[in-house]
Amino acid sequence: MPDVTRDEVNALLVRRDAAWKARDASALAALHDTAGVVVSPTGGVLEGRTEIERVYQLYFSAFPDITVEAEPPLIDGDRAVQILRFSGTHAGEFFGLAATGRRVEVTMASVLTLVDGRIVEERRIYDFTGVLVQVGVLRAKPQT
Repeated sequence: MPDVTRDEVNALLVRRDAAWKARDASALAALHDTAGVVVSPTGGVLEGRTEIERVYQLYFSAFPDITVEAEPPLIDGDRAVQILRFSGTHAGEFFGLAATGRRVEVTMASVLTLVDGRIVEERRIYDFTGVLVQVGVLRAKPQT
């Protein structure tokens, strides 16, 4: 039996949404367990709250006008899945790539596992190649 209720999962996701809107990397990281893990196409496997916060801060530095729209979550016990839509202007360094000024939009599925009211694992699923095309690192082959 999960140690977290549906209401607790929803409350955490409301706090996460508020932290995204405030562009608060520290508040976002605080939702993760101190030994939490995030698996992401961008950051790889991030272990521990400090490393997770570092990558949140990287997003806010690279995309200072980032906005996040969250769909209602699917919750099953101690697990939740939420679709998030990110958009922002690439105005700062992003994994070694200087600012391009290009607009980026990406949809992500966030798969969460919670224990004791904290995120112990998050798997982020999105088209990282598409992000690289949008910022100009890669070129998409035109369809004929």
